[in-house]
Amino acid sequence: MEERKLWKELDNWKKNCKFVELSYEVSPTTPHWSGFPDMSVTKKFDYADGFRVHEFTLVSQYGTHVDAPSHFVEGARELHTVLAEELLLPLCVVDVSQKVAENVDYAATEQDLLDWEAKWGQIPQRAFVALRSDWSKREDLDNLDENGNKHFPGWDISALRFLVEQRNVAAIGHETSDTDAPADSAKHGYIGEYYILEQSRYQIELLRNLSEVPPVGSLIFCGFPRAKDAAGFTARCIAICPNDCD
Repeated sequence: MEERKLWKELDNWKKNCKFVELSYEVSPTTPHWSGFPDMSVTKKFDYADGFRVHEFTLVSQYGTHVDAPSHFVEGARELHTVLAEELLLPLCVVDVSQKVAENVDYAATEQDLLDWEAKWGQIPQRAFVALRSDWSKREDLDNLDENGNKHFPGWDISALRFLVEQRNVAAIGHETSDTDAPADSAKHGYIGEYYILEQSRYQIELLRNLSEVPPVGSLIFCGFPRAKDAAGFTARCIAICPNDCD
């Protein structure tokens, strides 16, 4: 029956697709931006009271999280204004992991995206573009040098401008805790993060398992609370991938 078409499609997805977890578990040991404190958990009620309830104390952008445009841009969109249809998007995964293995400060460029398109086809409008660096496979995500400076990869501003101005993407994501590589932000500030949020796009930081997702053909679902007037929140994201992508 026509009204059950989506149910049948879901059955097909569960039989013929794989679901990849792209998020970290949320706990006091979850990776997060170094300027934020670890979360704390307090048991408020337990089974002796008839039910179990915990109180979680954490910053909004903790672990895998969404940044709304207002995270950096005053007066920009807040989290509760992100539309439902923006949460399920075509997923393109751009792999720069080999370049990152050779240079931990690598910033993905417009040329990386053009090279990707030459192989996989044009990035569709309103897609989610994720930068695969394999950084999430490391134990030490900050990678501090002897002077306490961070070293990890990011996006070059040329790539972000291309994604917005030439491909009209809906959102971006990456495995690191910042959009900009620290080697760049130390010189120029967080110009990449400010730019992408200024364009009214959202982003997901601290993604993981992108190596299990094919470059094209998958969908990403991003879930997070519809927190009013919030600039971000802890998120759970999954990729729905064709089974034959290995």
